[in-house]
Amino acid sequence: MPTEPAEPAGHLPVFDAGLLSPVTVAHGAELGDEAILGALIAAEVALVRAWAELGIAPAETASSVGEALGWRDRGLPCAVDGLPLAELIADSVAGGNPVIPLVGMLRARVPENARRWVHRGATSQDILDSAMMLTARGSVSVILADLRCAEEELARFAAEHRSEAAAARTLTQQAVPTTIGLRASGWLRGVSRAIRRLESAAAELPAQLAGAGGTLASFAEIGREEADRAQIDGVEAASALPGVFADELGLAAPAGPWHTLRWPVTELGDALTQAVAALGVIASDVATLSRTEIGELAEGAGGGSSAMPQKQNPARSVLIRSAALRAPNLAATLHTAAALAVDERPDGAWHAEWPTLRELLRLARGASANAVELVSGLRVDHEAVRRNLALTGGLIVAERLSIVLGPIIGADQVKRIVSAGGRGEDLAELLRAEPAVVEAGIDVAALLDPANYTGLAGRLVDEALAESDPEFAPPTATSPTPSSPQASPASPASPAPPTPEPSTPSSPTPEENR
Repeated sequence: MPTEPAEPAGHLPVFDAGLLSPVTVAHGAELGDEAILGALIAAEVALVRAWAELGIAPAETASSVGEALGWRDRGLPCAVDGLPLAELIADSVAGGNPVIPLVGMLRARVPENARRWVHRGATSQDILDSAMMLTARGSVSVILADLRCAEEELARFAAEHRSEAAAARTLTQQAVPTTIGLRASGWLRGVSRAIRRLESAAAELPAQLAGAGGTLASFAEIGREEADRAQIDGVEAASALPGVFADELGLAAPAGPWHTLRWPVTELGDALTQAVAALGVIASDVATLSRTEIGELAEGAGGGSSAMPQKQNPARSVLIRSAALRAPNLAATLHTAAALAVDERPDGAWHAEWPTLRELLRLARGASANAVELVSGLRVDHEAVRRNLALTGGLIVAERLSIVLGPIIGADQVKRIVSAGGRGEDLAELLRAEPAVVEAGIDVAALLDPANYTGLAGRLVDEALAESDPEFAPPTATSPTPSSPQASPASPASPAPPTPEPSTPSSPTPEENR
């Protein structure tokens, strides 16, 4: 069966600009082919600079190579100027990677007396692995900046809604009261932990420089060859070369060859996936709570519909969720490739990493940028929150009824009353009809008020804020104390607006004695 004709070498069709991946649109320019080419060139220049830094290559050689190949600074990709990218891509097929044809192109661009130093002693994997780590480090720095912005916005949102009671849901059903602030503080903790994990992974991204079989034999031989001219210990210089090379790229010095030890890739992939998952939780909650039937949350600017003009779709949440659904399988591919990285050079497993890691970085870039927009514009419909709390007529505090009233009227009677409430009878009236409840002086309205049964929610919010930013937490973190059943006039049908919990309760309530 005939194949489609190949594109001309000078023509590069646009294959993926984001048409089918809206979450990544306008994000990840540093991950494009041209940017990665700049990182590959930077790795080649960094090797020449490292040879010169150790006194093996002449200093003027490093200078001329850097100038000819667009060196900008440590830790930055080189400027790509006039290199035939389409030709390089076409030529990369024969050797299985782009470094092989790239070396010839670069040597042709530097002064003749410097050409032997380009790629000297290195293998293709040294250059490509180092370039991918350089690219990843730059992309992660942008992801982290967006995650920190999202973290700040989540902290603000959690503090603003610290004590606002809302329905907690388990297995899709209303369970007990919580607070909007506590839910948001859970989002905050997830993002904060993802930031720490990603910072740690990024700080350890290593350069790769080990030669053809991972023994550094070529570097030691070159060091010995040049030692007399340089009047230095060439073998020791070669031993120091990977660390100096890494410094030129702004990467961590490798502890040893990692041609087939792919933890730098898998650990970075895991950290990226954790970050996208943390954002996915936020997006999933927002999408659920913005359903018409619930309506408790809304994005700042909803998306439209081509057929239904009344809709305000949670577009940012949808995009972030799309990334969260895709990321785990990409991480799994990285682990599969790592497990199959055999011998001293992987036969296909290494190649599978390149597009996988790039796509994972791309998804994390898009998800984190969209998350900033999502959380900074997030709005609460307070009336919907109160309406949903009142839906069960007080049954949302059934757990509290068992704890408080069990010792007074017996657990079986509490169950009978709750069951009757579930069948539609007025729960408050059922409780007021119990002589023992009246004799105990219990304020039934206060007992049924969801705002009085949020436990340690306020304290947990304060702790999350303090962990995120110690200066953000309230000056005196209060210990949230549910009001006594005798204290509040609020009714379950119309819960009172949330108020800050008192910092020093006058007496313990039943919940505190659990």
